[in-house]
Amino acid sequence: MTETPTREKPRLDTSHRVYAVVVAAVVFCVSWATVAAKPWVAAKPDPRLAALVQREQRLRADAKLVQQVVDHRMAAYRLALAARKRQIAAAQTRAAAAAPQVRVVNLPPLTITRTS
Repeated sequence: MTETPTREKPRLDTSHRVYAVVVAAVVFCVSWATVAAKPWVAAKPDPRLAALVQREQRLRADAKLVQQVVDHRMAAYRLALAARKRQIAAAQTRAAAAAPQVRVVNLPPLTITRTS
């Protein structure tokens, strides 16, 4: 038997084709994401953010007014407290001056004798 020599075709390296397809797919996806993001369009200001900034300004103004009221009340309290302390000191001085001096008296013992 004679064998007929079979010629094998040389295998071609196709890995470069696979790499080319993968790189093309990645470039396509990145390009798609870039275009979808629309980086050239300026973002519209969020109305909620503007409202939040406005509310913060109102709250700061209200807090400033409240602090002024608290400071005014604290000053009035300090004046009233000083007046009350002066009243207490004067009352203690009067009480000390009006109180009689304590005297210690040595008397003979009290004895009662009764006969029945």
